[in-house]
Amino acid sequence: MTSVKKGSVRAEKARETRRRILEAARRLFVAQGYGATSLQEIADEAGVAVQTIYFGFGNKRTVLKELVDVTIAGDDAPVATLERPWFQAVLDAKTAGKQLEAHVEGTRPILERVAPILRVLDAAAAADPEVVALWPADDPRYVVHLNAAKALLDKPGVRKGVDAEQAADVLYGLLSPELYLVMTVDRGWSDDQWQAWTLDLLKAQLLGRRS
Repeated sequence: MTSVKKGSVRAEKARETRRRILEAARRLFVAQGYGATSLQEIADEAGVAVQTIYFGFGNKRTVLKELVDVTIAGDDAPVATLERPWFQAVLDAKTAGKQLEAHVEGTRPILERVAPILRVLDAAAAADPEVVALWPADDPRYVVHLNAAKALLDKPGVRKGVDAEQAADVLYGLLSPELYLVMTVDRGWSDDQWQAWTLDLLKAQLLGRRS
């Protein structure tokens, strides 16, 4: 086996170990909470030595940070949301109505993945202020919606008088994981119900009457 192949095998094994650690952390954080979960427990659940976690992540906060990031993305590829195919499809939609449909459809699986750990993250941030500092001051979720809003304004069917900041705020609020949890968990709606309701609200807020 060449050195390149050996390096590729090692790299893939390292990625697989990292995935196992993150999946173990997800299970334990959801089941017993961030504060009550130790790195040793995560290591035992993942079938690795605790030193492996220290070497790969450094501390429990970093495990949580990467878990959230990977959960949002849906994989561990180093590709920003703005460059993901689903978001490019949002930007490439021909009309404002089609863009909103693509945006809700693309956001739904993200919220489905994030929902189980959102309250874990909230509890962790409340107990440990340093958790909040792991993410940039500019909310990445708002940045995504603002880029979508700017594209929306250039398309036929958008409501006259709506500006980019207003449209971004509407997207940010109605597509928030908090509202998704209220409707699908607290109120017991199906994801299909949530999607149809959210899309109707977005169209009512951001599209012209004939769209």
